Amino acid sequence: MSEHFELDARRLLCPMPVIRTQDRIKTLQSGDTLSVHCTDPGVLEDIPAWCRINGHKVVSTHREGRDISITVEVGEK
Repeated sequence: MSEHFELDARRLLCPMPVIRTQDRIKTLQSGDTLSVHCTDPGVLEDIPAWCRINGHKVVSTHREGRDISITVEVGEK
């Protein structure tokens, strides 16, 4: 059964949101989802690129003002 997790990476600048995402995903199981909440607009390109390289899937991206949320489904490890 997959689970959903949250990661607060607000007020962190590149590359820290991606590093925190990577560290958190290492602790999760395949099929789990992680919503990463950020304020650095660079994550809109950086996290999807990191996911493609590492076999994970961006499920959704939402931006409202400075707040950005990216939901990632953990791929096979």
